[in-house]
Amino acid sequence: MKHEIFEKNSILLVIGILVVVSIGGIIEIAPLFYLENTIEKVQGMRPYTPLELAGRNIYVREGCYNCHSQMVRPLRDEVERYGHYSLAAESMYDHPFQWGSKRTGPDLARVGGKYSDEWHRAHMVDPRSVVPESIMPGYPFLAKTALNYQKIAEDLQANRSLGVPYSDEDVAGAVADIETQVNPDSDNVDAFLARYPKAQVRDFDGNPQMISELDALIAYMQMLGTLVDFDLYQADAFYR
Repeated sequence: MKHEIFEKNSILLVIGILVVVSIGGIIEIAPLFYLENTIEKVQGMRPYTPLELAGRNIYVREGCYNCHSQMVRPLRDEVERYGHYSLAAESMYDHPFQWGSKRTGPDLARVGGKYSDEWHRAHMVDPRSVVPESIMPGYPFLAKTALNYQKIAEDLQANRSLGVPYSDEDVAGAVADIETQVNPDSDNVDAFLARYPKAQVRDFDGNPQMISELDALIAYMQMLGTLVDFDLYQADAFYR
């Protein structure tokens, strides 16, 4: 047996293991030094609108990720309950991503469009008014708190420094874009939608007198899972 020499000599066996592991490690690691991106881009993905980004900041601030994941795993029961399994590209503009592993509440990766704005408003004020068994605390103050968005351009610049492709136009118009997204009668809606396809434009919190934190949070949640056309992907093939 050619491998007998390794079985009888522990030193040679250790050296052999180190050589094999080193070769395997180089094969795995070396490509990462010349690949610009390891995430396959998918059609439809875009950076968050300034209002969605502000809503995401509130989502993180309030610790929503502690009870809600944003990652549908490629298992039959998950796909049947939540929808198409998550793609890596869906989180490519998240810093940090919101995958999570604990679900005190349901996964939210596909929550966009599942419920109306009215449902979200009621759920945030009193979760048990729409989900009697819910143990989620209420967040009624979000509807009463004006969104502080005068420095939202700085948030876009910070994300751009991490690789999110916000243009100079996006950064310069960030404040105006927030005001446009909650006002469907704005003259800037067409230009806004040209830069942020599939963005939803309306008064999210039901109070046109103020842009609230609830406006931002609902805008963010209503976007989740809506950007990618999953008809282009076969969810069944992965777990059959």
